[in-house]
Order: sequence, then structure tokens, then C-alpha cells
Amino acid sequence: MRPLFQTDIAYFLERFDHFKESEIRSLEILSPTEVKLTLTAQDKARDFNWVTIELLFLEIIEANLINGPKIAYLDLDDGITLIKENTNYLFCIGNYKTVTSAKDSQLYLISNSIKYREGSF
Repeated sequence: MRPLFQTDIAYFLERFDHFKESEIRSLEILSPTEVKLTLTAQDKARDFNWVTIELLFLEIIEANLINGPKIAYLDLDDGITLIKENTNYLFCIGNYKTVTSAKDSQLYLISNSIKYREGSF
């Protein structure tokens, strides 16, 4: 897995169109401070082919998670938000501008680092 740095966030989100109209395949709680989220998205860098993206959140500080069958019903019409604030990363479902407002999201995570891996659909 590759680390997702603050300087890469804008390109990453643009490349996958902020994961709009994507699908969450799974959410795995690996430990109290590690979660792996698997999504599908269209990749602009690959002629809009569908790919699988695994996001690994390390050293989670705060989270609001949905697990099990309910995760399939999350609405990704507005995509996702990724924000780096101070030393923390925020990931959430929906289009938010601040960490405070993103805590209203149905699913959010605040962690010290994020790694990702691209795979086939």
C-alpha cells in the first residue's frame, strides 16, 4: 500500500471524480485503531475503467462507522471528502468543507495516516 500524502489528495480525488456514484464494497475493522475500506470507482487515468480502491486508515482518533449490510445503502451521489488538517486526515461520505461539518456525515474517520492500493474491478 502507498501512503496518501496531503499533496496528493486533490489529484487523487479528481482522478476518481471524488468517488461520486461509486460503491462501498466492504468496511473491515482490523483493530481498534485500523480500518480498511474498499470502494469501486471510475479511474480517469485508465479511460474511466472501473477499479477497486482499498483505503487503510491507521491510528484512528475518532470515527462514526456503519458496518454490515447497512453499508451497501450508503449514498455516494455526492462522493467523498478527504481533508488534511494539522496532523490528521479526515475521510467522510459526502461533500464537506470542514472537519467540524463532516462529523454530520453518516460515515467518517479521523486518522493520523491513510494508505491506498489500486486493484482490478
